[in-house]
Amino acid sequence: MAKMHVLTAALLGLYLAACSSIPYGQRLQVRQQQYNAAAGASVQGFRLILGNIYSWEPLSDTQLVVYTLPTRAYLLDVWPCSNLTFTNGIGLTSFAGQVQTGFDKVMVGRGFMPCMIKQIRPVNLAQLKMEKATLRHVDSLPRESAGQAPSPAGKD
Repeated sequence: MAKMHVLTAALLGLYLAACSSIPYGQRLQVRQQQYNAAAGASVQGFRLILGNIYSWEPLSDTQLVVYTLPTRAYLLDVWPCSNLTFTNGIGLTSFAGQVQTGFDKVMVGRGFMPCMIKQIRPVNLAQLKMEKATLRHVDSLPRESAGQAPSPAGKD
């Protein structure tokens, strides 16, 4: 029994060490900056296509991105929203398929208060794609000796 406790403690320690090495907060902050840079001027609302959310991504407890189509996204600013960055799914209130600031809310699950939408901004996905590409850019330099590769050590 004592061996089981030691094994469980060791596995838990490894799990926590692996989790702490992932800069989740930093990754969220970078994504938030990218979406804010690609977001346009504030709009009054947007239409949900067939009443469904195609996809969504939490950026903080006050911001999320909602995709109504693979090619159309909106950055939503909400009042501080409990559980937004950890929930598995969200819902949006709407009237006749139209989501509007000041009226509609983001639902994050049972037992949590709905979050009022303060601002909606359309996201320029082409600009967002360029932002991502600049982060992935790698500078490459040619090798100094473009001729033969050096021979392995000890083989002359």
